[in-house]
Amino acid sequence: QLQLMESGGGLVQPGGSLRLSCTASGSSLDYYPIGWFRQAPGKEREAVSCISDSIRNDSPYYARSVKGRFTISRDSAKNTVYLQMNSLKPEDTAVYYCATNRERVCQVLASGMHYWGKGTLVNVSS
Repeated sequence: QLQLMESGGGLVQPGGSLRLSCTASGSSLDYYPIGWFRQAPGKEREAVSCISDSIRNDSPYYARSVKGRFTISRDSAKNTVYLQMNSLKPEDTAVYYCATNRERVCQVLASGMHYWGKGTLVNVSS
């Protein structure tokens, strides 16, 4: 059973940076696309970024709101997918989740993902 776990969240000032990590137990992440989603209070969960599995190796997906500021990457040796977040804004404040699915295709809808971590809180505030 694939289990995902996020880490790296915290409190950061506007304009600052954070790097989130998504690790797994039960399987190698190389075989799965990994999506990062976020959910702010009172809002729906939205896709932020997605990286395809190591075989497909498609170009990553980025939401328009984070393009140019966030970078997704994979470290196979550490079985970890990262989300580097730069130039953070207060509107980036949310719980961030990593997720994947059985179809092994990046999805931008949360309903298309089957395996989820428990989330890590990112709070961008001065």
